[in-house]
Amino acid sequence: MAEPDFSLIEPLEPSPGAWLDKVLADFDCFLADHASCEKKASGMAMSMASHYPDKPELLSAMADLAVEELSHYREVIRLMLQRGVSPTPDTKDAYVNALNRLVRKGTDVFLMDRLLLGAIVERRGAERFACIAAAVTDPMLQKFYQAIAASEARHWTLFYTLAWNHCDQQDVADRFQALTTIEAQIMLDLPYRAALH
Repeated sequence: MAEPDFSLIEPLEPSPGAWLDKVLADFDCFLADHASCEKKASGMAMSMASHYPDKPELLSAMADLAVEELSHYREVIRLMLQRGVSPTPDTKDAYVNALNRLVRKGTDVFLMDRLLLGAIVERRGAERFACIAAAVTDPMLQKFYQAIAASEARHWTLFYTLAWNHCDQQDVADRFQALTTIEAQIMLDLPYRAALH
């Protein structure tokens, strides 16, 4: 896979401190949402794999990603059970839904937008998990969220690289910048809650 120059990508708008305050104030609720997000991420990777069986590089990457995200789900569930926290039913994610509305129709742009939005969601996850790792006092949670943040960072660059290798590279760079700007506004406009998004 050809690697894009990630140093050329604009920095991410930081998450507000008010979001982190909400998470820390109700961490058990956050864990339930985190588990749900990992499960949905695994499902999204499986969906991508099933839609693009003719693209071996993408198929292989999404199959691996689906397994990794499901492993993260299992780890969060174990953590919840250790803390006596029960999983909750999945709910609609206003952040992800708002981003999904930005996906354009048409064979080439649809694939590019799905990959780039995957990168954007994972990039935000990496940033937020790193914030949590820096804020929690429990050494086990610090280590866990440092590892999850590093994993999400690998995931967002994977999605971007797949877009880079399957679509026009200048279009990828321009579209990612445009979507990143929109994502920042969506993130800032949504109410803060004890959830990943």
